[in-house]
Amino acid sequence: MSQLGPSYLPANIVIGTVTVAAAAVFGLYRALSRIELEVRDRRRAFWGGSSLFLVWFAAALASSWLGFYQGALTRIPTIEFGLLLPIAVGVALFWRWPLLRRIVDAAPQSWIVSIQAYRLEGLIFLVLYAGGWLPGVFAWPAGVGDVIVGLLAPVAGIASARASRMPAGWLWAWNLFGIADLSVAVTTGFLSSPSPAQLLALGHPNTLISAFPLVMIPVFLVPLAVLLHLASLHKLRETQTRHSEAASRRWAQSVRT
Repeated sequence: MSQLGPSYLPANIVIGTVTVAAAAVFGLYRALSRIELEVRDRRRAFWGGSSLFLVWFAAALASSWLGFYQGALTRIPTIEFGLLLPIAVGVALFWRWPLLRRIVDAAPQSWIVSIQAYRLEGLIFLVLYAGGWLPGVFAWPAGVGDVIVGLLAPVAGIASARASRMPAGWLWAWNLFGIADLSVAVTTGFLSSPSPAQLLALGHPNTLISAFPLVMIPVFLVPLAVLLHLASLHKLRETQTRHSEAASRRWAQSVRT
């Protein structure tokens, strides 16, 4: 299909998403190496998990390229399927596939957080706005929010890796801010894109966000970011629960003595 946007956009988005996909597969490999499994079972888990992830990436790429999500004023929007379905499947797999929960538990919090430095890709929204390709009602909140989250991701990741005394509340706040940023970006993107539900940017519709290649951000990078935030929050809750249980045991032992 014909591509929309400036000539530099396809290479920027495709290279960015491929890099993120490769980093995620590498993270899966490292997480599995921390789990006590037989070599054959570890290999099977890696190829099964990575194949599932890469099938999702390929499906997002193919459906985007074929224009499945491209909006029109007379067409019911379809982008929500590419956005919400991977999140629902990821959450369902987490609760139904014990090995996936073990992988999340084994993956370092620092990696789960730091990989979201890819959110700096949101800078492209501001570049496209400056070039007149995107409406400001979407580009400003989505671009600035993503850049902030992306800049803070390695800071929070390094702090987690060094086991610093940075309050866990800051990591909670970073995750919740990241989810809020995605919510704002998705909402403004949906309401400013051509569809019967368009309420914003009526004079300058957000045609790029539902067209290849930029649509790869909402149908692949955004669901991945949501799942990473949920994984990070799960690990935070588990860590706090263990600390609370350990503190309760120490208190109980002190009372008995």
